[in-house]
Amino acid sequence: MRVIQEEHAVVMVVCELGISAERLQAVEEECRRRGLQPQRLQSGSRYFITLAALANDHRLALEHWPGVERLVPTVNSFRPETDSAPLAAQQVVLRPEGGVLGGVRIGVIAGPCSVEDRAMLLETAHAVREAGAIGLRGGAFKPRTNPYSFQGLGEKALEFLAEAREQTGLAVVTEAMSVQQVELVARYADVVQIGARNMHNFVLLSAAGRCGKPVLLKRGWSATLEELLHAAEYIIAEGNPQVILCERGVRTFEQHVRNTLSLSIVPALKQHTPLPVIVDPSQGTGLRGLVNPMSKAALAAGADGLIIEVHPRPDAALTDAEQSVSLEQFGELMSELPALVTALGREMAITND
Repeated sequence: MRVIQEEHAVVMVVCELGISAERLQAVEEECRRRGLQPQRLQSGSRYFITLAALANDHRLALEHWPGVERLVPTVNSFRPETDSAPLAAQQVVLRPEGGVLGGVRIGVIAGPCSVEDRAMLLETAHAVREAGAIGLRGGAFKPRTNPYSFQGLGEKALEFLAEAREQTGLAVVTEAMSVQQVELVARYADVVQIGARNMHNFVLLSAAGRCGKPVLLKRGWSATLEELLHAAEYIIAEGNPQVILCERGVRTFEQHVRNTLSLSIVPALKQHTPLPVIVDPSQGTGLRGLVNPMSKAALAAGADGLIIEVHPRPDAALTDAEQSVSLEQFGELMSELPALVTALGREMAITND
């Protein structure tokens, strides 16, 4: 499997940020003049045009056309029976309740690794909302390496999450671990998460695609870029275009961190799909002292948002204590992000937008 680069490859035309309607139309007219069939896509204020077959002479001409930032090949091995671009390069809009992900606006999802009890969750939810988060994360069902570790509170945790949403307005993001859990989780959550362990669970991906809710898809700890996009394709092929891709680190030989946070995949994904891309610096490093700097690095790399583990008493957390930041640490990070986001020429999405 490879990224196609030769003649007749599927190519995405990335238009300049802020391109005028007239210039955008001129790019499309030039494509039609050359016998091509442009498909216009939009992610926030960024426009893309996919071309199913592009000979080299057309490529050279369009690369220098006014309003075109660059041309990039897409992974057209998704649908070998057609000349169409992959669905993952065609579906771009995600607007869960409570905020916006994708485009030029940056959103932060925060909360405990697992929902331990009602009081802890509500305390955390109010605190992260006050700090500016747009979403509340919290595991109701927890996949654990050790079968004797805390496995989550199940549906009771989902009820607590729904109550927290009522009180704060935060969008709820929580994981479904099996096909049987998808319907239950979708009943309570605004965004259904597919965890790294299940990225290759294609039956679960298809079920998530049919749930009618946005899906947050985490990259598996040994998955390639193409494998991640293939996984997204399973969801989108079921008629659900609302997919958020999440980088959460891969397993390497490194011992000083839990995972190696591969931030290079963020701009790489941006070259191949307009789907929103967020980063999990908590899972990605496993160390709370690295969450703040890697959050900033992720946004500098072009991420559309962050998902961060936050706990009122991190050292007492039942799951992922070492990588959970305190409410105070999260507040400090959120107070520092606006200056960085402004320097990047972007905006923060907050709950009360």
